[in-house]
Amino acid sequence: MAKKKAEFLLYEGRPLLRDGNKLYYGDFSENFITRFTITETKKVNDLEVASKVMIELLEKNGEDISSARLIKKAERDSLYAALDIGVYWLEDILEMEKEFMQKLNAQ
Repeated sequence: MAKKKAEFLLYEGRPLLRDGNKLYYGDFSENFITRFTITETKKVNDLEVASKVMIELLEKNGEDISSARLIKKAERDSLYAALDIGVYWLEDILEMEKEFMQKLNAQ
């Protein structure tokens, strides 16, 4: 029997994983990841909607996310606004890392 490949929800081309009230955005094989923590919710038409979300840009130390170092932190009033800034932060730092590595290898 063939092994099933793990399927993840993709947002802007990167995995978005949920663990309770926390969402992790980014590829775990890269050095940086964004964590979103839903700190408050409100009811909208019988549906719980995030009303406060903390965004954290983390630098990973190996595979264990619990030992990651905090780079940036912010809070937004909706998941959409949090995703907007979190995606930007992650893309920006990964691009800076890529440019740094290219310059380093060129020397």
